[in-house]
Amino acid sequence: MNIFETEPMVKDINQVHTTTDYFLFKPIEGNRNKNLLHINRLKKSMAETYLFTVIIVNEKYEIIDGQHRFDVIQELKLPLNYIVCKGYGLNEVHILNQNSKTWTSDDYLDGYCKLGYKDYLKYKEFKELYGIGHYECMWLLNGSQLSNPTQVFFTGDFKIKNYNEACKIIEKIMLVEPYYEEWKRRSFILAMLQLFKNPNFELTEFLQKLKLQPTALSNCSTTNQYVSLIEEIYNYRRREKVNLRY
Repeated sequence: MNIFETEPMVKDINQVHTTTDYFLFKPIEGNRNKNLLHINRLKKSMAETYLFTVIIVNEKYEIIDGQHRFDVIQELKLPLNYIVCKGYGLNEVHILNQNSKTWTSDDYLDGYCKLGYKDYLKYKEFKELYGIGHYECMWLLNGSQLSNPTQVFFTGDFKIKNYNEACKIIEKIMLVEPYYEEWKRRSFILAMLQLFKNPNFELTEFLQKLKLQPTALSNCSTTNQYVSLIEEIYNYRRREKVNLRY
């Protein structure tokens, strides 16, 4: 067994070294989860053209920057270029991640669709059909069951709970469009989702009140402000006022 497998020799710091002894390196504890989509993209690119790239490790050979590149280089059995930066740890990992290009929701959606992920293909169909934002799509298609839907979406684990039900809900909200062109705003959609769960709220009555007050709906900053405004509209000319905020 190579002695470096248990106690790697720390080479000159701040100098680029090249090796194929992949066993020397290990991920740093606490780093973000691996992104399989990103790994697949890197693999395709590196297999076609392997450009010079360097990963950063600390004196313990924990990978500070370049974990995904390391995984691909190891799988393809390519020479690994690395530099040792003594004293680097998780804080430096976060700084480097913040300074790197951030993938958008569209990037992830496009990538998982190309990989044939069925839920992402249906998600794309839904989004293109109704033209609403990513967060609202995630919320509707997953049945409002995710506390952090974007994190699940980015890792490729997003699942659609009930596609047809999501279509019915968004089409109900779309009935407001003749009276409010900004109906696609996130806070408005979330307000309507909240109201649909309120037994005191009837969409038919709300639409009737909007017909009487076609300019009453206006932009609000928060979901709660929308609910308050809708309550005011809903109670117009109503003998028995209803509370829609609680």
